[in-house]
Amino acid sequence: MIQIEPTPNYAGVSITGDFYDFDQLYESLHTVVGQEGELIHYHNARMRVLGLCYNLRHTNMGHREYEFKDHGLDKETMKWLGVVGSDKNLYLSFKMYYPEMLFIVLALNDFIDIHERKTATNRIWDKHVTTVRAFQAAVMDSLSKTLKNQTFKMLQNNMSHKYGPSVSGYFTQYLDELNVKFLNWDKEKRLKNISVIGKRLAEQGKPYEDAVRSVLQVAKEDNVDPSSIVYKDDYPDYEDIDW
Repeated sequence: MIQIEPTPNYAGVSITGDFYDFDQLYESLHTVVGQEGELIHYHNARMRVLGLCYNLRHTNMGHREYEFKDHGLDKETMKWLGVVGSDKNLYLSFKMYYPEMLFIVLALNDFIDIHERKTATNRIWDKHVTTVRAFQAAVMDSLSKTLKNQTFKMLQNNMSHKYGPSVSGYFTQYLDELNVKFLNWDKEKRLKNISVIGKRLAEQGKPYEDAVRSVLQVAKEDNVDPSSIVYKDDYPDYEDIDW
């Protein structure tokens, strides 16, 4: 089972699971977001979900972190089973920024709805939908333990389809802006603003509209597609982030 916990300084979350947990999630995410070129207006959002897939694949290839955890069987049980071995299992893990993770959780609502309509699947029995929903639930469960109760409830409302708009045509340069700014804050400011980031991603209010106008202006001046415009500030190196 995939476990999600905040990093020590709230730069993001640490995602932990075994090889098969990550392999199943990888397959289900790819299935839910569809094929390249299939959902043109969701291209930018799809690329962000595939960024999560990239991390899952490279973690399973041994390119990220790992840790040993108790497997849950005590010595007496192992003796009764006739098992001799370690009392720990190897788990793999990787980290993702909070704004990025919140956006992916939000975007997956759209992709699941589209997948269910396209395949006429029964959402109760579709293993890909239930796997992705379990991942979303793990993220939200972690947030419920990280944020104050009222703050979490507000975030939960913003992240639900009842309140949150579609991510169709989303200008993810704004997500890059939020990621970079968030990573440059200190621990206290990050924790205080996790719910604010979620609200801004979902509501697509004035800060988002300003970012869209800036991207469109640059794209017009350079006579290029807006999707080719990158956010002006660089991300910090992974090793330099105060996770």
